[in-house]
Amino acid sequence: MAPFLMSASLLAHAGDLDLRGALAAESRGFWEEAQFSGQRAVDVSLVARPEFHLTTADGQQRLVFSPFFRLDSVDRERTHGDVRELGWSSASESWELRLGVHRVFWGVAESNHLVDIINQTDLVENPDGEDKLGQPMANLSLVRHWGTVDLFVLPWFRERTFPGARGRLRSNPPLEVEEAIYESDAKEHHVDFAIRYALSVGGVDFGLYQFRGTNRTPGLEVRIRQDGTLALIPHYEQIDQTGTDVLYAWESWLFKLEALYQSGAGEAYAAAVGGFEYTLTGVAGSEMDLGLLSELHFDSRGDAALTPFNHDVFAGFRLAANDTAGTQALAGVVADVESGAWLYNLEVERRLNDRWKLNLELRAFASRGRFDLFSVMDRDDYLGLEIARYF
Repeated sequence: MAPFLMSASLLAHAGDLDLRGALAAESRGFWEEAQFSGQRAVDVSLVARPEFHLTTADGQQRLVFSPFFRLDSVDRERTHGDVRELGWSSASESWELRLGVHRVFWGVAESNHLVDIINQTDLVENPDGEDKLGQPMANLSLVRHWGTVDLFVLPWFRERTFPGARGRLRSNPPLEVEEAIYESDAKEHHVDFAIRYALSVGGVDFGLYQFRGTNRTPGLEVRIRQDGTLALIPHYEQIDQTGTDVLYAWESWLFKLEALYQSGAGEAYAAAVGGFEYTLTGVAGSEMDLGLLSELHFDSRGDAALTPFNHDVFAGFRLAANDTAGTQALAGVVADVESGAWLYNLEVERRLNDRWKLNLELRAFASRGRFDLFSVMDRDDYLGLEIARYF
């Protein structure tokens, strides 16, 4: 009732209403033969991601609504909708309060967002894990001269999305998400908590948080059906996680570190990703900037980790053309130093004019003949193309 009354108050004193967003058509082409029946070489999607922003005349209160919907030609699990944001916020110089559904991002690394834990991953959208579901929350930020403290109460858990049986980039066997298991008797209604301290001083951005609640990354349990087939069941356990992220800027260098310690889901473990980005400006006398990237990954669970980033090396580059079309490219390779498996990624974006934008995405996987978390995607190399109309 309280958020409704706050929203009604905002509407009564509304200033500017801003409508923005995009409508897009997307296609992915897979050039290797599918591993599983029902999968296709080409899929096509239509995507809508509008945003509505309403702000009071004094700028102190804000209401945002950001729905999302995708219609996919092949995978019924990829045809889905979500409320990315639907919330009210009020701010002053020393505090900000947000209620409703919001998205929060933590982290500094390029190849793996290790410490980002508030929002659930919308994995059916993209295997890079950067798309997130909206998270219901109450968030109070306290801004002081010695740093910012964020307090979170998260009253409803969102389950991770996964590709369906006909979708590419899926597990083998596919996950039975409707049979998800919870450690907590409250299941998705378990109330999670987090607190984060952040400070920017000199060339250093520092963050430290403590999270207690339902693990966003599910464990996987294998079941044998009565017909002898196998099924994978997501298992969401209760965890305590301490995480930190550090970014240090020095001249043309950016040094990055993310690290965490987690307990509660099986044996406690530690994980980290760290590296650097060095930027060359005005490459070869042009207007272009070139960033050279390198990062190392570590996970104390080794091959038992529920992530491919356990003993890996990442190298890549970021190119900003600094032209009127806003052309940018990001490319990189993640290689497992023990198994020899690797992941190649290329992302390119360019504006066609003030309203239209073109995005290209290339991903390729190789498992080198042994089982790892890339092996189930060994034939799912693809080229994706999106054309979006912004408004």
